[in-house]
Order: sequence, then structure tokens, then C-alpha cells
Amino acid sequence: MRLQPLAGDDPREVLEGIRSALAGGPALGLGMLPTHTDEVPEGTAVVIATSGSSGVPKQVVLSADALRASAHATAARVGSGRWVLALPAGYVAGLQVLVRSLLAGTHPVMLEGRFSPEGFAAATLQHTGGPELYTSMVPAQLTTLLDAAADPVVLAALRAYRAVLVGGQALPAHIADRALELGVALVRTYGASETSGGCVYDGVPLDGVTVREIDGELRIAGPMLADGYLGDATLTERAFVVDDRGERWYRTGDHGVVEDGVVRVHGRIDNVIVSGGINISLDRVERIVRGVPGLEQAVVVGVPDHQWGEASVIFAPASGRDGARMLEDARARVAAEIGRHARPMMIETSMQMPLLSSGKPDREAIRRLVTD
Repeated sequence: MRLQPLAGDDPREVLEGIRSALAGGPALGLGMLPTHTDEVPEGTAVVIATSGSSGVPKQVVLSADALRASAHATAARVGSGRWVLALPAGYVAGLQVLVRSLLAGTHPVMLEGRFSPEGFAAATLQHTGGPELYTSMVPAQLTTLLDAAADPVVLAALRAYRAVLVGGQALPAHIADRALELGVALVRTYGASETSGGCVYDGVPLDGVTVREIDGELRIAGPMLADGYLGDATLTERAFVVDDRGERWYRTGDHGVVEDGVVRVHGRIDNVIVSGGINISLDRVERIVRGVPGLEQAVVVGVPDHQWGEASVIFAPASGRDGARMLEDARARVAAEIGRHARPMMIETSMQMPLLSSGKPDREAIRRLVTD
């Protein structure tokens, strides 16, 4: 089956490409490396590059059946209507907005230019009164909209949605609380490119999805799993395993638990530093740090340290607040919840947060900046 490479920058081009791919046309290759122009298995709809936020990007092979299964399961959980595309179409969350629109028989609303509260509100309010509205975004976008919600137009736009899906990274609890207090129909999602996007909504797996915890790692089974990684059989065999009953599972690499049917994600298993001989989860430290006023969008990274081996550093957008005071508050909170050994060493602020095209923080770029 032929693969059609697309940069993924033009959502209209991606929309027409995925429409054709779902109907049996050429598969799309979104954001792929120039060397990956191989033939792909029959039934493939898209080969999509992961964000590469903590390593080399992988080329995930998704079938048309997997994408449809994900979209149908989402519709069964939150409903179906008109979707507003606030994310890049070249990444799985944005792509799924287009797939859900096609299956719902509606045309997706596409924002013009860079994401902004004004542009989001204008696009939203132009389409009220018709099919119910849905959108998907990352936490940084939601935070930007909440900060602008003193404007009644922005607030009205946020309240116009039947569901606002937020995923891609952990959503700080206080941001979720702000959204709910303002009447936003927030839905927290968990998933990956390898699961055709979000497959756990507000901690509950979508219909057809099973999540288990094995040796501290979350594993996912269901009809929306990827076929594997293009041109990398070794990585495919490591990430997708078959149990003794013949069921196929995706190894997420995330630490978490499943209690009474509710999935709780604690962070990446491999996002750990060893400081003074003690393992420290940077995801856990980051969740605590983001509770400090002014550090809601902070990222915590590990850096070499001559005394302890490794230490953590807070990187945050400049907020006009006292950095030393924010660091003191963050260190106190981390010490109280985890222990003194886990306290961040320092804080770095910048006018710009390095971001991937998906809208997620570029942790490798941040780590290089802090280390340099």
C-alpha cells in the first residue's frame, strides 16, 4: 500500500488526506522523517510521528479500523457533533478531531493563525446554535483560556462546548478545578499515539478498552491499538506484547494503578533521576511544583550535579513573580509531600517555553538550555 508523506502543517490538506485514507486510498505519513517513505500494510490509514518529547521520534502505524474504533468509542462516551480543531492536525489528537468530524458527518471548524483566546472564542461563537460543539486541547491552551476568561466572550466560548477534552500531559488539579468552577465541561483524557489518541476519559477506559497494571506499568488493550512502528520490528515487539490468551497489549511505559475500574497515572517510569542514591520521580515533583502560584506551566527536568549525581531544576515561563520566593515555596511543598531529598535545586525562568509542534513542552530542549 502506498504512503503519501505530508508535513501536516495544513489541516485542510490533512482532512482531505485522511478522508481518502479511511476510504481505502493512500495512507498518510504525517511528520515523518524523509527516509521513511516505505510501502505500508494494507488497511493502514496513517503513519504518524510521535512528539519525541523525551527521545527520538517513532513512526506509529495506525489502521483505518483503529482510528474508527477510537472515534466511535469517543462518540459513545461524550456524544457526537461539530468539532473545533485547536491542535495541529499532524499529531494524533488533532488528527482524531478530523476523524471524529468525518464519522459524525460534520465539517471541522479550523482556527485561523496561531492559537489565541480571541481566535478561539470567535471561531466557537460563530458555530453555536447548530450541532453540539466539541474540542480537544493540551493543558497549556486551557490555562491560557482560563486566564482570559475574565472576558465574557472567552468565558461564553468555553461554556459553549458539550465536552472539552484535555490531554497530552498531566493536567494540574487546580487548573481542572478552575475550569469546573467556571462551568467548563472538562474531560481529562489519557492515551498515546499508539492507542489512536485518548482511550481513558476521566480515569475510565472507553468501551472496548482494557487497562491493567503489571509490575507497576500500565498496559492497554483494545481495538484502537497501533499495528506497531514502521521499519522497527524490535521496538514493535518490545512495546506490543501478546499474553497467553492471545490478547495484544501496549506497554505504555507509564507508572500507575487501576483501582475499582479507575485508572490513575503517576508518571513515566523512566522519568526518574537518582540523587544521592535515591530515586526521584520528576513527574511527581512537577505535579507538586505546578501547585505554586506562578508555576502552573512549569517543567521539572533532571541535570547532572557534581555533589548528588543528579538534581532537578524548575523551568518556568517568566511571570513577573519573585522567582526566589516561588522556588522556596516549591521546595517546601516537595519536602512536605515527598521528602527533603526531592527538593528542586534551582529555578530558571524564560520569556518563552520551548514547545513541540504538538503544543507539549520540549523537554529535551529545556534540559539542554538548563544544562548549558
